[in-house]
Amino acid sequence: MKIISVAFFLFLVATAWNNPAGAGDRPDFAGAVAALNSDDFDEKIKAVETLAALGDPRAVPVLQALLDSRLSAAEDGRLLYADGDVYRDAMDGQPVTGVDPADLSDVSANNRVRGAIEGAIGQLSLFDPNPEKRRGAARAVADSKSAEAVDLLQRALAQETDPATGSVMTTALAGLQLRDADRTVRLTAIHTLASSTDPTMLGLLERLQDGERDQAVRRAADQAISGIRQRIALIGIGAHLFEGFSLGSVLLLAAIGLAITFGVMGVVNMAHGEMIMLGAYATYVVQQCFRMWLPASAFDAYLVVAVPVAFLISGAVGIALERGVIRFLYGRPLETLLSTWGISLVLQQLVRTIFGAPNKEVANPAWMTGGIDMSGGFILTWNRLIIIVFCLVVLGALAALLRYSRFGLQMRAVAQNRPMAAAMGIRTGRVDALTFGLGSGIAGIAGVALSQIGNVSPNLGQGYIVDSFMVVVFGGVGSLWGTLLGAVSLGVVNKFLEPYAGAMLGKILVLVFIILFIQKRPRGLFALKGRSIEG
Repeated sequence: MKIISVAFFLFLVATAWNNPAGAGDRPDFAGAVAALNSDDFDEKIKAVETLAALGDPRAVPVLQALLDSRLSAAEDGRLLYADGDVYRDAMDGQPVTGVDPADLSDVSANNRVRGAIEGAIGQLSLFDPNPEKRRGAARAVADSKSAEAVDLLQRALAQETDPATGSVMTTALAGLQLRDADRTVRLTAIHTLASSTDPTMLGLLERLQDGERDQAVRRAADQAISGIRQRIALIGIGAHLFEGFSLGSVLLLAAIGLAITFGVMGVVNMAHGEMIMLGAYATYVVQQCFRMWLPASAFDAYLVVAVPVAFLISGAVGIALERGVIRFLYGRPLETLLSTWGISLVLQQLVRTIFGAPNKEVANPAWMTGGIDMSGGFILTWNRLIIIVFCLVVLGALAALLRYSRFGLQMRAVAQNRPMAAAMGIRTGRVDALTFGLGSGIAGIAGVALSQIGNVSPNLGQGYIVDSFMVVVFGGVGSLWGTLLGAVSLGVVNKFLEPYAGAMLGKILVLVFIILFIQKRPRGLFALKGRSIEG
């Protein structure tokens, strides 16, 4: 008996000697990679699932290569994947030299295998060096039905160093544990999710509540669901406010120029939308010039250059329009409206002839890409945040110009009493031309902003001309602060009405409100004072 025990002990020692700790992982990885070349697609799916369960980051490029049809088998049985002009060994990722593509056979995959690969890559991304990818993988795994997902998340969470990513992983793990057979584990998971604002977690809790028989678990789930819904509702209000301020900032930029020309000159300029469109196309041209003639490292500065270029081009067109057409039509509002509408059609067709009818894409600079992930899927995007700040800067600069500059003093004098201003020696014709150019130039700047949140097309300005007039009339003709308040108010109200009434009906309701408001206050919220205006 002692001899048998000693022999068994020596056998265990020999086994441990030949298979040291950690070495057993390598045959599993190697065997799973080799099984990817199986003729049986079910075996391939099992191999993919094994690689996902191992959590070995070496599997990611191999699975991605199989998904992209870049995985091949050599005559000696090795699996290689193409990485540009180089072939790499699927086992260790090392480059392999002397490979003749003619000697390789493709490793195939059907739709079922591809689906399994996509899920496996998502799970393996939990160990990616990029925290953003790890967070995305954790969110994707949260609704996974894979039995290995809990173990993978626990392993990833144990080695996670980024607090934000760890929080996402903790929430995802709690979502998976809602399906645990242990009542205590489910209750702990519910308490973890009770402070969540993720709509996905809300859905998982609702599913748990529908099928749960334990009353204590149901009560805990009900309380958690109620709290999450309240927080999501508050987040929705915040999102609507942000979207409303974003829309209001765009309306403000589009309407500031109109407030100047309409307020000072009394001109109903139906071509104002085309000034916005010219500014957007100027941005597109500047972008293309940067791409063609300057190094890639300078591309992010194109938007800074586009702002003055758009201002000058739209302003020059505005001055030409005022000197060539509008100055002959002062005091004749119907003729002015019809002539500027015709000019707007001419400008649209001119742009179609030069740039073509299809939309043009203007890329965001790197510093305007991405955003701040708040909670509950609510993201403060950098491009809209910067546009809001930019809008306020433009408004402040314009207010300072009108308040402290000689030209601003002359413009205010003409707006308040044109005959008296002319009698005091102010060249009203010159003020009219520069005022129209200033308003058109600011419209061009609005086009720069609009190019960062949508495509550029010949009809771009048409979508904002009616809204711009509503903002100006509601806020008070010629009043900058009234234009600001009117733009923000209309933007916020529109965004709160859209979920209930729809975009079109919401605009109609806003229009009806403005019509009723104007009946009570014909000069808007903030009316300018002056003999010409009051007369």
